[in-house]
Amino acid sequence: MARLFTPFSLKDLTLKNRIVMAPMCQYSVTAKDGVPNEWHYVHYTSRAIGGVGLIIMEMTDVEPDGRITDYDLGLWSDDHIPAFQRIIDSVHQYDAKIGIQIAHAGRKAEDAPEPVAPSAIRFEGDNYKTPRELTTDEVKRMVEKFAAAARRAVRAGVDTIEIHGAHGYLVHQFQSPLTNHRKDAYGADLTRFGVEVIEAMKAEMPSSMPLLFRLSAVEYVDGGYDIDHAIELCRAYHRAGVDMFHVSSGGEGPAGKRRPGNYPGYQVPFARAIKEQLGVPVIAVGMLDNAALAESVIANEDADLVAIARGLLNDPYFALHAAQQLRVKPLAPKQYEMAIR
Repeated sequence: MARLFTPFSLKDLTLKNRIVMAPMCQYSVTAKDGVPNEWHYVHYTSRAIGGVGLIIMEMTDVEPDGRITDYDLGLWSDDHIPAFQRIIDSVHQYDAKIGIQIAHAGRKAEDAPEPVAPSAIRFEGDNYKTPRELTTDEVKRMVEKFAAAARRAVRAGVDTIEIHGAHGYLVHQFQSPLTNHRKDAYGADLTRFGVEVIEAMKAEMPSSMPLLFRLSAVEYVDGGYDIDHAIELCRAYHRAGVDMFHVSSGGEGPAGKRRPGNYPGYQVPFARAIKEQLGVPVIAVGMLDNAALAESVIANEDADLVAIARGLLNDPYFALHAAQQLRVKPLAPKQYEMAIR
């Protein structure tokens, strides 16, 4: 049996295979109210039908002005719960598990009248405004907003929750020396905000439910942090309660002398480094939509799961096709068995 199609368990989360649908913003909330609609329902259900083991729903924000755009998802109100629950129930019908990525865009909130951030440092680009620095009391209230979103996600029926601490959004902004110039406790300790968010969210989750954390392992802007800093962040976050790291990179600003990779598997060494240093399970991501490559990542024990983003936009049935290529009997819905054997 190909390792890619062996089950994986973490606490009470058991996946039928090692393939994860990475979170990808759809910018499709046409009502601008944060509520998932028919597009999201079909989008996620179709990937469950397509054989993915775990779906992580796109960046879902803890307050309206925390969205990248007004077309993004939100979980700042109990009114959002039924629409998420409908999607989650549908995904479960097709033997897939599903989580939600909880986030705040911080200084990258393009449509917010006044974005907020750890420090008043503007993100480069015409779409961005100079953010207002959060007060210490506002930071504490922001932690509570993350916790409230986690509580709603649990009520909606998720199997896991992921914190978005990558790609230059608010949690990443707090943990980076480039974007956190604060003079209070949240500047003295770059892990403090992330740790408090983790602890607050864990308090809202069943003890049997794993908490994931998406991390940028390196920053590409000149002067950005490297893998050593990321490993220390992970140590603090793991102690606070993170069960698995989803290892990406960049997103904090325009690349400088160090350029991001542009080839399949370029981020896998980051995932392996964190796995080896901490002894925790990790998800590798980055152009892994090739069955043989995805299999090698798992078989070589570089990572425990492989996440695929754009590849699953291109082919919602990647998991079924990968099984065919690796000579594993695809677990296709009976309606599709005549075509996928």
